[in-house]
Amino acid sequence: MLTKKIAVFSFVFSLFFSLTMGSALALSPGQGGMVAVSGKVMETMDSGGYTYVLLENEGQKTWAAIPKMEIAVNNTLTLKPGMVMPVFKSKTLNRTFENIVFSAGPSL
Repeated sequence: MLTKKIAVFSFVFSLFFSLTMGSALALSPGQGGMVAVSGKVMETMDSGGYTYVLLENEGQKTWAAIPKMEIAVNNTLTLKPGMVMPVFKSKTLNRTFENIVFSAGPSL
């Protein structure tokens, strides 16, 4: 089931491959327009099968969405490269994120 969710997740965000990265994000460019993000976990919330994580790195805060998993606040987290979605509206959270990185999950 998790493999299917990750495959669907990857497919959906590959459709947005042509989007550009927000200039306010402190992100590391990766291959093919993907960006890696890491930092201290400041906040988390689960909704719609995803975990939304607010990471802070050198004073820059970045939201990321990953497949649902337990993540502890105050831990340091490095995520696999993902796509940046500007002005992303989460229907399940009824919230709009200025910029959010969609990642397959933590980097090993």
